[in-house]
Amino acid sequence: MTRTTADGPQDDIRVAVSTVIFSLRHDGGELPSVVLPLVRRTRDPHAGQWALPGGWLDESENLEAAASRTLAETTALAPSYLEQLYVFGDVGRSPSRVVSIVYWALVREDVASTPLPEDENVAWFDAADLPELAFDHRSIIEYALWRLRNKVGYSRIAHGLLPDLFTLAELREVYEAIGGKRLDPANFRRQVEGSGTLIPTREFRTGSHRPARLYRYNHDVELADRGPLPR
Repeated sequence: MTRTTADGPQDDIRVAVSTVIFSLRHDGGELPSVVLPLVRRTRDPHAGQWALPGGWLDESENLEAAASRTLAETTALAPSYLEQLYVFGDVGRSPSRVVSIVYWALVREDVASTPLPEDENVAWFDAADLPELAFDHRSIIEYALWRLRNKVGYSRIAHGLLPDLFTLAELREVYEAIGGKRLDPANFRRQVEGSGTLIPTREFRTGSHRPARLYRYNHDVELADRGPLPR
């Protein structure tokens, strides 16, 4: 990108695309953990620190294509949900002038459990216990978490963390993990079943407990039309 100074045009503004990609992990705690992959930088600036997966925008590709490409190259992950988050371009965020177009994405737990590329510089981290991060990436992650927590109550965003068919208990766990608190099962069931956004199927999840009915989302109905779910 070219900017004009007193000395004439200068090509010194670069555009990067990064992605905050969230998933859930059952690690024995009271609630599932919200986790995300990070990449350790191997060169300056901030060599050795962890950062969001990303890369430079190629002049021949669209933004979403760049986000998908950089995710595949760094983590080999293909998200089930991808949305542009914000543009970060403060002058002091990098030693060189870099504008970052940041996406946020979701992957289902079964996808997140598959091994990452055999590279010690790529790893999953609990969003509540992050290492020292490069640039302004901690602030970016905090903003993405805020956006996730606010959006989960009035959209089908939780679907990005669930399989196509799921139980109400599994759906409730997603809301609990994102919100960081337990929800009353009976109240949650009453609200989601009354929202018109779920369709009960004839299939059941069987296991050590009594069979639980499987549901799928009704894609013809938006939560925003029926009011927010429990928060």
